[in-house]
Amino acid sequence: MTPTLADRIDTLLPQTQCEQCGFHGCRPYAEAIAADEAGIDRCPPGGAIGIARLAALLDRPVVPLDPTHGVEKPRTLARIVEADCIGCTKCIQVCPVDAILGASKVMHTVVSDLCTGCELCVPACPVDCIRLDPMPLAQADDREHADAARRHFQRREARLSHERAERERQLEANKAVVAAPTARNAVLEALARARLRKKDTP
Repeated sequence: MTPTLADRIDTLLPQTQCEQCGFHGCRPYAEAIAADEAGIDRCPPGGAIGIARLAALLDRPVVPLDPTHGVEKPRTLARIVEADCIGCTKCIQVCPVDAILGASKVMHTVVSDLCTGCELCVPACPVDCIRLDPMPLAQADDREHADAARRHFQRREARLSHERAERERQLEANKAVVAAPTARNAVLEALARARLRKKDTP
């Protein structure tokens, strides 16, 4: 299948899924650029090189990074200070690529090979136990790593969507159970009506 313009733009994005561009992930940003609804200057992780690549693809002028979306800086990897971790799972909940392992009240850890350096886990941590270490340059510009990050993000989004649909289905089922009279209630109501009729009979 021939790649769409959004596909080709998405391929040039770093796949951090950091949302600094104002979109929920790199793919929505790519689609907005393709539709001429967003500029090519919103991706701090991609930086000047990323903007130049997008400009070349789209035959647009190279522009500086829009500072309202952040500043360009070296890519990082998250690391949890295990001694300080309280196992709250808040970082796990916000990681867009499922790079953090752990469970409630159990120490968490970051799988560095999966981490994109989105930094979303840092403000989520209530005990400030997440540090940012430099990302190796080879990893920062590795297309295979970016492609893997895209797949992890897509799988997570699909899983969350399925879980939301399942919760909504269960909620609707519970509402139906509450709204529908049970057989016992129907019998009790019939008995009550019979008693009233008997009481009113002279």
